[in-house]
Order: sequence, then C-alpha cells, then structure tokens
Amino acid sequence: MDALIPVVLFVYARPEYLKRTLECLKENQIPRLYAFCDGAKTPDLEPKVSEVRKMLHNIDWCEMHLVEREENLGLGKSIISGVTEMFEKFEMILVFEDDLVCVPGTYQYLCAALRHYRNDNRVMSVTGWTHPLFIPKDIKNEPYFDGRTECLSWGAWRRSWDGMDRDSLSLMNDCVGRHIDIYQYGADLVEMARVEKVRNIWAVRFAFLHLFKGGLCLRPPHSMVEHIGYNFTATNATSIPKYYNEHLEPAPIIPEQWPEAKENLECSKLWQNECGSQPTYAVISPSLVIKWVNKIISRISFLIDRNK
Repeated sequence: MDALIPVVLFVYARPEYLKRTLECLKENQIPRLYAFCDGAKTPDLEPKVSEVRKMLHNIDWCEMHLVEREENLGLGKSIISGVTEMFEKFEMILVFEDDLVCVPGTYQYLCAALRHYRNDNRVMSVTGWTHPLFIPKDIKNEPYFDGRTECLSWGAWRRSWDGMDRDSLSLMNDCVGRHIDIYQYGADLVEMARVEKVRNIWAVRFAFLHLFKGGLCLRPPHSMVEHIGYNFTATNATSIPKYYNEHLEPAPIIPEQWPEAKENLECSKLWQNECGSQPTYAVISPSLVIKWVNKIISRISFLIDRNK
C-alpha cells in the first residue's frame, strides 16, 4: 500500500477562500494533493474558475494532480464521482473543500486515525470537525465515536464507500425495514434525504450509509477544522451559523492508545436535541414546534451550503 495518504480537494469558483485553504494545507505539509475543479455553471463565473485553476497549477510545495472538468456537475455529483475515482487508486483518503481551514497537525492526526482503524470495520470515517454542542460531557482530550458522520473535512477507506451508488432515500427505507431509527441522529437528515436529488447534495447519503451499516465516525475532542465560506454571496448560508467554531485550538496530541470503536451514547441525544427527533402526534405547544422547525432549517441550510 502507498504510505502517502492523499488529500482530495473539491474546488469551484471561490479563489479568495481557496487561498486560505491552500495555505493551511501547505502548513500541514501534505505530501500529495488531488484537486477536482468543476466547470463554470454560467459564463460570468468562468474568470473565477480560471483563477482557481491557475492557483492550483502554481502549487509547487507538494505532489499536485488537477482534474479540470469541462461540465458543471455541482458539488454533490462532483464529490461522489471524484471520491469513487480516488478509491480506485487508494485505500484511504482525506477530503477537503475549498472553504475549509485547519490548524497545523490536522493532516497528521487524521492520517494516524486512518492507519490505526484501517482494519476495523466498525469505523467508517474520521473527521477533523466537531462543535461544543455535539461533544459529550465526558470527553476531555481523547477522540470519541459518533454514529453520525461529517462533511466538514473527513477521511475514509475504500470499504467505507461501498454502497454510495445508492441514494439516501433508498438507504433510509432499508433502515426502516431493519427497524433502525432514522431519526436517531437528528430529524434534519430525514428532511435532507427528501431533497438530495433536487439539491444535488451528497453528505446525507453517507450519513444514512453509516446508519444502515452501523458504522462509526471518529471525532476529535475539539475541532481542528472550520468552514469559512459564509458571506452575502452564498446561496443559503449568508451569515455565520450557530454551529461555528470561532477560534480553533491547536491540534490534539495523537493518542498513544486509540480508543476502542464504541459509540458515545450521548451523541444521538445531542443531535436530536439540536436537530430534532422523531415527530409525535401528541398535542404540543406552537412555541415548541417553532423551536424545532428553526433548528431543522438552520441545520439543513448549513449542510446544504456545504454541498453546493
């Protein structure tokens, strides 16, 4: 097996954010970068796409591979096809997008996790992102396992991707057939599954694949990664969301002994508290309904923007 775990980067037409992402990846001393650049959706975006591609062509601080798409697939299809292509070459990869920043040591930490759990089928992914609202109270300086995966920087193995040719509604229905609670990690996932094809999103599919297989995602004790691409030009996330780490702490120390692949039981409760739980038909107050709806809308807008 090739010891160099590649970073797979998905880019489009945001050079101002890509510049910061590349600075972070350079600081992390990543050895190999594969970038997939989508084609311009409209003629007015062609200059931005060209600027992005020029930035990538100028990289001389790591082994660089650039895929320049002529057509515009949209982020969902671009990621699914690009990651599938990468898993034909590599057993394990790390995935970033062009508006994510990370602290020094992020690459080394996530690579160490990928190597440690490579033969543990209970673990399907690793991530550099988490948030205090979703971190169990008993977590100190060690990573923990969550049944919900993440799209804000993630890594996986070839085995994890098996099943991603199916859409999230199909996977969700199979979960129901196995009596798996589809609301276990938040009602927002159910809502996103219903608009996956319309909105060309992808992460909800990976989330339901985790749920269907009983897979786990390794999260750090605090976030090493944050999404910076929020401004008035964004389609959905025009302002900084609730789930934002304003200040990133230094990367955690790589554990001498990684934890056993066992989910922290508080995780599902935290997701349901923030993103909604299974609806009931009991009489509930209008104020509670509004609270749930606002939480779901906030999370859906946040994740849909990540998949634009």
